[in-house]
Amino acid sequence: MFPLNTVLFPGAALNLHIFEPRYRQLVAECLDTHEAFGVVLIREGDEAGDPDVQPHVVGTTAEIADVTPLPSGRYYLSSTGGRRFRINEIVSREPYLLCEVEFLDEAPGDPTAIERLTSEITEEFREYQSLIVEFSGNPADVAIPADPVRASYVIGEALQVADALKQQLLELGSAEERLDAELGFLRRLLPQLRSLLERKKEREAPESTAAPGGGFRTHQEKFFGKHFSNN
Repeated sequence: MFPLNTVLFPGAALNLHIFEPRYRQLVAECLDTHEAFGVVLIREGDEAGDPDVQPHVVGTTAEIADVTPLPSGRYYLSSTGGRRFRINEIVSREPYLLCEVEFLDEAPGDPTAIERLTSEITEEFREYQSLIVEFSGNPADVAIPADPVRASYVIGEALQVADALKQQLLELGSAEERLDAELGFLRRLLPQLRSLLERKKEREAPESTAAPGGGFRTHQEKFFGKHFSNN
């Protein structure tokens, strides 16, 4: 198990620099056995050097896609989110967190409700993405898959909200629940984004000489948390 200050959704990319001895051992063992490792959001504790870290109980397997060896046994590692799981028991904390888990299947949900939610959230998400691009100035084109389960994970990954909210989405049992929650987030965020963008445009010239981020960054953090870029 690899506790991190991030939420990994199925299908999402995760790139890591592996430098701690215990995680170098974890990666080496996974490569030897061709197995995935688990990624869980930290509930309490530190990401590095904390043997007593407390993880959230729901996480996602990370399928190793590519590894670049570095000096001193370190790695650059590229992985992709696989299956969701729930931790039933922490078996050991040395040399790394070892847990007994059960894999979580998606509940089917109501097909009519899922079709409606997918249609509604696609329109809301397009506007959300457009506004985010205006804020950041960086191009982005997140395609929403036709499959509602995959769509719910792609949207969850793309939403610029606090990790605690992303964890709530990851823990929901069906695409219907996840899409409904994400649609609720978007409908609350969009009016705030529109308002912030208008205020940004009004004072863009005065703030152009301010320090990077300025007061506008403060407003971003107020509404969206400190992580205003993809994990």
